[in-house]
Amino acid sequence: MPSSVWSGHLTFGLISMPVRLFSGARSSGISFHMLHRPDKQRVKQQYICPLENVVIEPDEIKKIEPQTAKTMEILEFVKSDDVDPVYFESSYYMLPEEAGRRPYALLTKALEESEFVAIAKITMHNREYTCFLRPSEGGLMLHTMYYADEVRKVEGFGAPDVDLKEAEVKVAHQLIEALADEWDPDKYKDNFQENLKKLIETKLEGGEVAAVEKPKKLAPVVDLMAALKQSLAQMEGKKKPAARAKDEEPVAAAASGKSRRRR
Repeated sequence: MPSSVWSGHLTFGLISMPVRLFSGARSSGISFHMLHRPDKQRVKQQYICPLENVVIEPDEIKKIEPQTAKTMEILEFVKSDDVDPVYFESSYYMLPEEAGRRPYALLTKALEESEFVAIAKITMHNREYTCFLRPSEGGLMLHTMYYADEVRKVEGFGAPDVDLKEAEVKVAHQLIEALADEWDPDKYKDNFQENLKKLIETKLEGGEVAAVEKPKKLAPVVDLMAALKQSLAQMEGKKKPAARAKDEEPVAAAASGKSRRRR
């Protein structure tokens, strides 16, 4: 098992349980060094000590750590559907120590059945975070969150004031259904990283790097309904025969709004 990134007690009410946190996800990929082009020497980063800066010692930081450095207190519970994912930052697995297994299981089950998430505070990496605790696969996941002043607002963001036709919305729903599938994260790959690996292998072998075919530039949509119908026809055409048999009638009927379920 990997080493934990935090250990302490989780409390709610008068209940306290010892827990540990383990990193839930981290990005990975190929990284490059910066080189001086004429001689291909690596450019190094140097740390310079400017004058008149204040030196903070680790012991001094320890003195000002809040209680949440070792005790994570649940502040409140909120409905999971009310939490906007834009606030989620990093993910961690929370595991109980032996002495905390029973209250941990109780909290997990209560959250599962109530569809609530817990809001708590925790200090890690010289920062105090507000975090979410949510049930997952019989355990608890912790997600640190951005504070409200860290979430950026973009002027003009939101649904534009457009009068959509009912038929357009209907075909859009059919297009969504045609693309619908079960969630499987294993099928999503980073094609750019794969291409980088091939590029490096090709360069090492002295080969010529082949360019990836670029997508064709699409013309601006003039007739939205026509574009929707054409997109639906393409998606239906890619479906497997077994999947298509369980779905709606042929595309022409679906696009015209006359589709009906097979019985």
